[in-house]
Amino acid sequence: MAQIMAPTTQCQMRITKHSLNASPMTAKTWSSLLLKQKKSGNTKSLSKFRVYALKSENSTINRLENLLNLDVTPYTDKIIAEYIWIGGSGIDLRSKSRTISRPVEHPSELPKWNYDGSSTGQAPGEDSEVILYPQAIFKDPFRGGNNILVICDTYTPAGEPIPTNKRARAAEIFSNQKVINEVPWYGIEQEYTLMQTNVQWPLGWPVGGYPGPQGPYYCGVGADKSFGRDISDAHYKACLYAGINISGTNGEVMPGQWEYQVGPSVGIEAGDHIWCSRYLLERITEQTGVVLTLDPKPIEGDWNGAGCHTNYRFTP
Repeated sequence: MAQIMAPTTQCQMRITKHSLNASPMTAKTWSSLLLKQKKSGNTKSLSKFRVYALKSENSTINRLENLLNLDVTPYTDKIIAEYIWIGGSGIDLRSKSRTISRPVEHPSELPKWNYDGSSTGQAPGEDSEVILYPQAIFKDPFRGGNNILVICDTYTPAGEPIPTNKRARAAEIFSNQKVINEVPWYGIEQEYTLMQTNVQWPLGWPVGGYPGPQGPYYCGVGADKSFGRDISDAHYKACLYAGINISGTNGEVMPGQWEYQVGPSVGIEAGDHIWCSRYLLERITEQTGVVLTLDPKPIEGDWNGAGCHTNYRFTP
């Protein structure tokens, strides 16, 4: 919704999608509104005048959305691969895009890539190149088509895992035949909190204040108990589309807090799926203007924390 700000509060005009002749505000329309305002004798309140106008079908916003949703499959065999990796903090996610000449089905078909590790806290400035090794592929729910998300791990140009690359050691363990024979199953319960932008306070909470005591919010239903359900549902569907083995979701004990479950997954797949699911959640909250935090204790006091419980089963 475009918002035209000018001095006053006395008059509001809405041009809805149902208005077939809706068009952007013009100078003539603006002058007409001001003239009507003067005739009504409300000139003293010009400092609060506000006009709202929804963008028409030919607006910049809709043209941008049309391009974002454009399916290029009929016109080219090329696809977009979003390379994703874990940054220097060990919990931040980074990504960048590249064009691949054709659709692929396995990470081995993808080229390695590089990035500036000094900008992610993973390499010194004088020797900053870090190499991305593609390890797992997921369908891209944002771009659709044959486009993909690529989970990568990180190496020096000489082929050594950098210190923040924990996946390399995990892959060694899970590729051991003894471990393979045990069929290690993992079920991961990821809790998270949605925060209001700028104020860093949970979604649904009064700014600087607190909601009612915990109790009604866990798996709660209703506008006064559930905050962020659309984000949770969008994430659920995005994970299913991508091929992530998500198995459920629910509202948590603290208002503005949610949980989803990934698994059961076997071996290294569990790590790849949980990290890709976190990436999807970061992207969805980015689009909705909400801040995601995995902080285990985002609010001090008698408020529920947020963890990542790991359930394990093996075949002896």
